[in-house]
Amino acid sequence: MMTRRWSSLLSLLCLIASHAAVAQDYPSHVITIVVPNAPGGPSDLFARWIGNLMSAELGQQIVIENVGGASGTIGVGRVAQAAPDGYTLLMHNITFAAAPALYKRRTYDPLKDFDPIGLVTRTPQVIVARRAIAATNLRELVAYIKTNQQTINLADAGRGSASYLCNLFFAQSIGASVTAISYRGMNPALNDLVAGQVDLMCDQVANTAEQIKAGNIKAYCVTTHEKLDQLPSLPTCDEAGLAHLETSVWIALLGPRGMPQHVVSRLAFALRQALHDPTLARQLAKLETTVVPDDLATPEGLSAFLKAEVDKWSQTLDAMHVRPE
Repeated sequence: MMTRRWSSLLSLLCLIASHAAVAQDYPSHVITIVVPNAPGGPSDLFARWIGNLMSAELGQQIVIENVGGASGTIGVGRVAQAAPDGYTLLMHNITFAAAPALYKRRTYDPLKDFDPIGLVTRTPQVIVARRAIAATNLRELVAYIKTNQQTINLADAGRGSASYLCNLFFAQSIGASVTAISYRGMNPALNDLVAGQVDLMCDQVANTAEQIKAGNIKAYCVTTHEKLDQLPSLPTCDEAGLAHLETSVWIALLGPRGMPQHVVSRLAFALRQALHDPTLARQLAKLETTVVPDDLATPEGLSAFLKAEVDKWSQTLDAMHVRPE
């Protein structure tokens, strides 16, 4: 009997040692982070910064692979179908949560086909308008839009983009029906706003701050509860009278569903370590972007956040009569 007990104990110890060895083995080779957008955008830039920092913590190279096309759904679908071993990851933004309400042909479910690792950053947006609009504050702007909603148009960077989503959220929040004009990217949209060819848009402060400071466009509020260092006199939407208009352009790190728990934990720890880097904080501050608190840079934090975002955008797009294509 004693021999059998010792044998069972020895087997258990060997199993524990085996699991520990597997955990220590990860990562044993290069990790790929897929960014489902073209190079040069915020998601791509943040992925490279954070990838370098996580690489140092993990002791393995992290490479960034840009897989664009079909509004990001091709790259996301590729990660959803990848082996769940922690070597193919996804860094994506707010569009990820809106996909169920926007795209019929996607091959993934953002809540069922991915293991959350952690939220990474959140960037505020700003409600801006062409210079000739007479409204001097948000209340006056809302009144102007409601009076002229048959002719008002909102420019965005393309269907599903952060500006597109914010525009619709703003219109839904004030109970207005407006015309969306979608561009291929934010630069041409912003150029037309400066030229007075379109009326309004909602976009990241990094894209609009210089035009606002130069007086080429008007700014009405920032869509988060924190004010902006670059534009300290600009009120939040809450302060300006639209308390429920709160949204940000967020970026998150995920992997395909089914990754071993020790791999998810290792990646989440490396992410949090990266987000504490002071150089990264300075780089992000220049873009009015902030890293998230530690409780959101976790699998549990991102899971709850992502569910709330999917629900939010499904309800918003449905209320604005946007149907999946």
